[in-house]
Amino acid sequence: MNKVARLGWVAAAWSFCFTQVLAQSYPTRPVRMVIPWPAGGITDVIARGVNLHLAEALGQPMVIDNRPGAGGTLGVAIVGKSAPDGYTLLMHDIMSHCITPSLYTSLPYDSLKDFEPVAIVAGSPMVLVANPSLNVRTVPQLIALAKSKPRQINYASSGAGAITHLAAVRMERMAGIELTHVPYKGSIPAASSVISGETGISFSTLPAALPHAKTGRLVLLAVSFPKRTSQIPDVPTIAETLSGYDLGLYSGLWAPKGTPRSIVTKLHAETMKGLEHPKVKEILATVSAVPGTMSPEQFAAFLAKETREWSDIVRASGVKVE
Repeated sequence: MNKVARLGWVAAAWSFCFTQVLAQSYPTRPVRMVIPWPAGGITDVIARGVNLHLAEALGQPMVIDNRPGAGGTLGVAIVGKSAPDGYTLLMHDIMSHCITPSLYTSLPYDSLKDFEPVAIVAGSPMVLVANPSLNVRTVPQLIALAKSKPRQINYASSGAGAITHLAAVRMERMAGIELTHVPYKGSIPAASSVISGETGISFSTLPAALPHAKTGRLVLLAVSFPKRTSQIPDVPTIAETLSGYDLGLYSGLWAPKGTPRSIVTKLHAETMKGLEHPKVKEILATVSAVPGTMSPEQFAAFLAKETREWSDIVRASGVKVE
């Protein structure tokens, strides 16, 4: 072995040993988890649940730092600019993370290149709801009605470019129908508009929709996950009519780009263990969340695919945010 090769081998061995020691000692101080949404939302609830295990397993406090603003991009930018040492993490809605590159004309970060994917933590399906007066009980009936009355069915969203808006755009494209978008300033007024009959349909979270469905003020047409949810097993999926439709409030965990692989691997492993904890499962159930199973590599591939697909949907919506 020549001198150059020997030096290269020594450097590689030293680097491996260093990262192993780093992973074993990490963390030695509290870890900040930035959530770019207000407290109380689905991503926030999921993060706080998983952090019960992470704090215990890692032996350090997991400090939640809610940083809402600018459609979630404010908090994401904070993590993107942080030191890649595992002490600042991002818990974010995956769809929002994949949508913003196409939705915003400029961002202070690259959604794919500036972050290390750690884990898909959990996902909650959305549910397509309708006002009873629309007289549809299934997605095929809705599609048939929409085709007979182009642009005459209104759908509510929590705002232009929001997931509740783009979910409907995705459905329109796949079903070959044309609806009329009515954006509201938030999910509560959007939901109220469907209950009152001001609009006909909308996408909602399960916790928000179920109480109104039980009283007959809303009809549950379908869930947005590819598989039915155990909470409402009799409600079909949109994919049963529109093959390949898959959308939900998936929450993911990221670290800044350049974070040592050993730390990413450790965080992923402990997150997966946490999802099996009975107390964490109980908390996830309150928001109808299903634990994630992907490896960091699978998560990275999923992000790239979703970013490409949402680019087409955003383009079709015609929405841009300066």
